Amino acid sequence: MASSSDTEKAYHVFLSFRGADLRKSFVSHLYQALKQKGIHTFRDNEELEKGDEISPVLMKAIEESCIAIIVFSDDYASSRWCLEELAKIMECREPKNLTVLPVFYKVDPREVREGRNSYQRALNKHESKLGKNSEKVLRWKKALFAAGNLSGWHLNDGDESKLVQRIVIFISTQLRRTPLHVADYPVGIDSQVVKLRGMLNLESTDDVLIMGLWGPGGIGKTTLAKAIYNDVFRLFEGSSFLAHVRENSKNYKDLVALQEKLLNDVLLPEKHLGVFNVDDDLIRQRLGRKKVLIILDDVDSLHQLRALAGKDKWFGNGSRIIITTRDSHLLTSRDIDQDHVYEVTVLNDDKARELLGKYAFPTHQKLKIRTEIVNGVLDHAKGLPLALEVLGSFLRNRGEAEWVSTLRRLSRFPNKTINDVLKISYMGLEEDHKEIFLHIACFFKGWTTNYIDEILYSCDFEPTIGLKVLSERSLIKINYGTLEMHDLIQSMGMHIVKQECDDPRRRSRLWLYEDVVDVLSRDTGDCDVKAIVLNPPVPIEISVSGDAFIKMRRLMLLILRNVSFQAPICLPNEVRWFEWPGAPRFPEFASGPKKLVRLDLSKGMMTIVPKPLEVSIYVHRPFYYPLHLHDRQLKDINFSSCNLLVHTPDISCAPNLEKLKLHGCRNLVGVHESIANHDNLQWVNLAFCSKLRNLPKELKSKNLHALNLHGCKKIERFPDIPHKLENLKGVTLCGTAIKELPESIGNLVSLESMDLKECSNLVALPSNIYKLQNLTVLRLTGCENLVGFPKLENSADPCIEPKLSKLQYTYLRGSMQIKIVWTSNSIGKDEYGSVGRCFVVSMGKKLAKEAIRREVNSADLHDNAFSLLVSSRFPFSKNKLTTRS
Repeated sequence: MASSSDTEKAYHVFLSFRGADLRKSFVSHLYQALKQKGIHTFRDNEELEKGDEISPVLMKAIEESCIAIIVFSDDYASSRWCLEELAKIMECREPKNLTVLPVFYKVDPREVREGRNSYQRALNKHESKLGKNSEKVLRWKKALFAAGNLSGWHLNDGDESKLVQRIVIFISTQLRRTPLHVADYPVGIDSQVVKLRGMLNLESTDDVLIMGLWGPGGIGKTTLAKAIYNDVFRLFEGSSFLAHVRENSKNYKDLVALQEKLLNDVLLPEKHLGVFNVDDDLIRQRLGRKKVLIILDDVDSLHQLRALAGKDKWFGNGSRIIITTRDSHLLTSRDIDQDHVYEVTVLNDDKARELLGKYAFPTHQKLKIRTEIVNGVLDHAKGLPLALEVLGSFLRNRGEAEWVSTLRRLSRFPNKTINDVLKISYMGLEEDHKEIFLHIACFFKGWTTNYIDEILYSCDFEPTIGLKVLSERSLIKINYGTLEMHDLIQSMGMHIVKQECDDPRRRSRLWLYEDVVDVLSRDTGDCDVKAIVLNPPVPIEISVSGDAFIKMRRLMLLILRNVSFQAPICLPNEVRWFEWPGAPRFPEFASGPKKLVRLDLSKGMMTIVPKPLEVSIYVHRPFYYPLHLHDRQLKDINFSSCNLLVHTPDISCAPNLEKLKLHGCRNLVGVHESIANHDNLQWVNLAFCSKLRNLPKELKSKNLHALNLHGCKKIERFPDIPHKLENLKGVTLCGTAIKELPESIGNLVSLESMDLKECSNLVALPSNIYKLQNLTVLRLTGCENLVGFPKLENSADPCIEPKLSKLQYTYLRGSMQIKIVWTSNSIGKDEYGSVGRCFVVSMGKKLAKEAIRREVNSADLHDNAFSLLVSSRFPFSKNKLTTRS
């Protein structure tokens, strides 16, 4: 369907008419004029051989024609053969891409479409023979109505020769709009054309519709655009396929030439326009009343769109504009809604195998290549049509040994043809976005976007807009928070870095073990390396001098996993992000101001600590090694699971610190007072520090957002909060030995979640808990000694409201014996009286009954009031909890 061409059709034109007089006059003149122009035309008296049945031959001729001209005369409808021809023509209009052109020869179009005068008389005769509601007659009427509504020519008493000339010129123009060559092997195209045809909404002629085809280079956008063009272009008055817009619009003159081509394609064979005569107004004047199909292929800038399809009113109603691009933001900028953007994706496994086979294996030869080797090529191409075509063509008629050799080479060197196409998207990026792309290609594929954001931001990039642009350019995809990249695009990025220089010291990024060792082992010369991420599959130890990294004065990113060094290492001050999980020792830093933003030494076994912070290390016995150095850039410290750590560092020397992660430090026994007084600290995680006993007496960190003490089973006391903390949203105390919370807990005015699960020593909650008016989640599961919510008579604050108005979820399994009482909303506090240890659940009667019935599987609940003893979990969801004193 999508790949059909005019050369495959038997006839250019099919003539449908009625009557010997017409055959000898108008139709004869038209036929001869078409024949003189070389237009192969079907006319029954010359094309039907003697003895052939007329109907089957006619039907086949219609199907094998490009254009059908129907000459509606006064007695056309009197012939059942003509009406059958007409019905067949109209049925072939869309499926066979048949252009239908009516000529109303001395009849009014309304007579045809509405069945008036001679057409009414003829149809009445057919109905009298076949039945008024016969299927044939209804089919003929439908065809007459549709054809009578088409644009064509109307001749009453005018000059027939001039009309013949106009028709021949128009037909010549139509036939010059030939279908495009789609592909040698258009695998997987037809099903996509069906989808695109539906998106084009061809039935609607009320407005201009613009659609975008978006995807990376080599994905098949142009191929698909050609296919949909071939499928529908005959349904339009004019059409133009502007290929390679990006390449052909380097300057203003080139762009004007494209505008000229657009007009000449649509207006053929009108007078050729001069290059400098074209402007926006001329396009609107010439095309504003025409229903046209325009394809703008490989657009990469907004000024191209403005010049070639700037406004909808440039084109007539029913027009369709299709844009192919690597940049989805261009489509957004042209106000194309997402319903009309089609993302072209890679071929599935079956289609990829089929396409590779078409190119790689000649049909006349039976080459035997092992399946696993063919699979290796398919795995390399990852469904990218360009790669399958290029590699398949290259491997055609080659033996198995050559296939294997090619695969080995591809693992080291990307194919130039494929790489050059993919690289176009990279070359169009801003310089900082190029840097982000190369970081991702070399290091970050498969990492979470939140993590990548932090790294890039620390290295002075703007990741929010950067990742968005890369996604719009089809260079990356973000699925469920994970960054993905096609293997060939990643290979292209890595190749760019390798091409920077043969000497790895002069490359911007290193990720291969041998390159890193090569650079570190050289003692002379400066180094251009900006980033190193080394993550070997098994632990390795590298033998280098202690100052090997110092010469990397541009080094900003250093991530070392599964790596150790025989000697201590010293890092340059330009480093922004340093990760060394499992570090056997703490690195040293060069003298001078530092730019370190993140320090990650999780699971470290350090026996000595450098100068950025004061830290206490436990080796066999407590060992204190205090060192001080102000580090104003540091924002994130991760010492989690450092099992030799006894005391937390003094973080006052890092005034901009925002995150402190110390979870899983099994030997940690105390935290420094600076944690509780830090102005910028936002997240503190001390979870599962099982020996931690002492917290600061007061908590004053005004920007603290979250505090996690989960599993700190020796902590018995929570700090006082002397002042309001307006940013703290979540506190996790589950599994601690806390017996009670301080009354000052009410100063956590923004607290939304408090987790006291499994706090078995917790006996009571302070009355000031009712000040936590933003609390939405309260977990008390497993608090077996908790006797209930506090009575307000114990509160010194008479203004406290006896409710938590925003509480949505309360978990109480195994907490205590709970008595649940429902009352109508009309009963006031004083009338209700005291219920001691009871909770009162303020909810609708029906909801309360249903909730309790589900819990106890009982239908015996009274209408006015009911009570129930519940010892198992009872969750209250989106209901207000109150207490009555």
